[in-house]
Amino acid sequence: MPISIDPLLALPLLVGIFCIALVAIVCIVALLRADRADTVAVIKALPELAATLLRFRRRPRR
Repeated sequence: MPISIDPLLALPLLVGIFCIALVAIVCIVALLRADRADTVAVIKALPELAATLLRFRRRPRR
């Protein structure tokens, strides 16, 4: 049984995949062009940023 994909769902999916790939490429290029000290500082700050975002996400909404 062949799987059919609704064209109205395929377009947003393709756009989303394209956007994620573009963001990844931009981030990689930015890291490659950055000064090494800046790159190390950003990588060291990532765990704290992730913890902050998780705390913000878990906060109950009113």
